Amino acid sequence: MKPNSYDIKAKIGVIFQDVAVFEELTVYENIDYFCGLYIKDKTKRNKYIEDAIELVGLEEFKKFHPKQLSGGLLRRLNIACGIAHKPKLIFLDEPTVAVDPQSRNNILDGIKKLRDNGATIVYTTHYMEEVEIICDRVIILDKGKVLASGTTDELKKLAKIEEKVTVEVNNLDKKYIEQIKQIENVDDVTYNGNILLVVYKEGKNNLLELIDYLKKESIKYNKIYSERPTLNDVFLELTGKELRD
Repeated sequence: MKPNSYDIKAKIGVIFQDVAVFEELTVYENIDYFCGLYIKDKTKRNKYIEDAIELVGLEEFKKFHPKQLSGGLLRRLNIACGIAHKPKLIFLDEPTVAVDPQSRNNILDGIKKLRDNGATIVYTTHYMEEVEIICDRVIILDKGKVLASGTTDELKKLAKIEEKVTVEVNNLDKKYIEQIKQIENVDDVTYNGNILLVVYKEGKNNLLELIDYLKKESIKYNKIYSERPTLNDVFLELTGKELRD
């Protein structure tokens, strides 16, 4: 892309992980500036600015300066500046890092609206639950290499586990842990604090069989639940579990 390829640039929005706004401008003025790089018609631009403000929920903060905003509000402003000109292709680099849960939900809702309105979103994140919420197709990268790609359901099949059963049980004797490890289809068993985690590599009635075992051994538990593999399981399977810098 050439520096003067404004017709192409006008169709692209970029939101960096680091907030990039002007401290001396208000919320409205910041969005107006970035939108004005591509939208010259003032009436049209005002409409676009209002749409962006509504999308990220900054209606009450139009006259605030960036230094008056919380971290979550700053990130929402950052997004508004990048999408106010209604681009067709939007790049977002970890937009929910270090924000409060309310702002995170607001940001994700806004991104889903952009997607549903026809924009193509390229979303970079380490939060696998966000990927499951908003992404149609996923690429897992590690050290610059593509390890896997596909839909979330396709990638989950790479986890090499069928089911995880979590049991809240107090003071579980080690002998029971060893016995559970011998149950058919069990791949791994861990017990930390009062949480027993049983991972199965295959099988369809694992939860019922574990409940039957607990009843037979008169082991009392508070809660028990089953879950399918998540994208986080896939990520760890493909990239390893060692700590990273």
